[in-house]
Order: sequence, then structure tokens, then C-alpha cells
Amino acid sequence: MNDTLGWTDIEDIALELSERHADLDPLTIRFTELRALVEALPNFQPDPDHTVNEQILEAIQAAWIEEVQGGKADPDERGYEPPRPYKPEL
Repeated sequence: MNDTLGWTDIEDIALELSERHADLDPLTIRFTELRALVEALPNFQPDPDHTVNEQILEAIQAAWIEEVQGGKADPDERGYEPPRPYKPEL
């Protein structure tokens, strides 16, 4: 890992967050809170050419979730069930 992190260092940021905030559930973090957590990392130094956006925050959150859950890629193994489409009873 480099000495400094920027917004494009998704996996490294997720690892740092999982180590520093083991008490937090990344599924419950709002993007505003996530941004503040990332910016508070001691080795975070944003690159002005790569600003943060919702897509980057989503990627960080997803990587953090995967890190916390031990890299399980299959949603069913994590106990997650996608929402089912509404089907009215006839």
C-alpha cells in the first residue's frame, strides 16, 4: 500500500476503514459519514484531479462490506436476500 491514499484507492481505503472502525457496520453508514471517515484517515491525501462522487463512495462502501464479511462474493452466503418484485394476488 502507498503511504498516501486518494479517492481512487478503493480497496486500500476499505481495508483501512475495516481495521480502524471494526465497531461500525458499513451497511448502516451514510455517504456523508463515509466521506468524513475517509477524509479523517491519517494517510488520506485527496488528488484534486480525482474528486469524490457517489459512485466512488458506493465502491468504497461495497469494498468495505466485502472486507468485513471476509470476501464472500455470493450475496446468499452473507444472508442477503434481494427484494422480490411485487406481484399482486389475483
